Amino acid sequence: MGSIGSNLQEVKRRIAGACGHAARPANSVTLLAVSKTFGPDAVRAAHAAGQSHFGENYVQEGLAKIEALADLRAQLQWHLIGPLQSNKTKPVAEAFDWVHSVDRLKIAERLAAQRPPGLPPLQLCLQVNISEEASKSGVAPADVPALAAAVAALPRERVRLRGLMAIPEPATTPQAQRAPHAALHALLRALNAQGQSLDTLSMGMSADLEAAVAEGATIVRVGSAIFGTR
Repeated sequence: MGSIGSNLQEVKRRIAGACGHAARPANSVTLLAVSKTFGPDAVRAAHAAGQSHFGENYVQEGLAKIEALADLRAQLQWHLIGPLQSNKTKPVAEAFDWVHSVDRLKIAERLAAQRPPGLPPLQLCLQVNISEEASKSGVAPADVPALAAAVAALPRERVRLRGLMAIPEPATTPQAQRAPHAALHALLRALNAQGQSLDTLSMGMSADLEAAVAEGATIVRVGSAIFGTR
């Protein structure tokens, strides 16, 4: 592995190449650097190399990093991408910019109630169990329309539903990688046809970002290809 800066440039080249193949502008995909298990210094190095969006899987670790990097707060966007229990919503509502892992209405309701007035709305994605794996969290595809309607009805000055997130089961061929991403995009289109105005597909990681971009990803979540193996 090279330095964090050179790794970032390589990932950005991959994204630009995937966008080129899909006839999409390179700026239509946001790179989310997944910094879980890497300390504030790694985030600082990535920020110095031009990265501004960071994803954390664990609430306590993310909060500690946000505090340690308070001097950069205005320049960073912090995304919670891991599971969120209802007893942890308050500090998340107070500190993060995005939550990708909303999988039930109670979580979104608590985030809306606990988002401090004066902060921009917390940006939300619904986590969909797109491969319908028993071991994965996320809402079943069939239950997405009802949950999306309920979350979208929450006070928009506190929370805003932006789109869908998924972690498909690993696949080795490009065709197998693309199928679940295509299914998630189809779900988003169906929601928009029903009157939602969603613009975010958080899908694709280090191993399958090309397949995700080909199927419409707007945020790709990349950790190991930037920071190294954990």
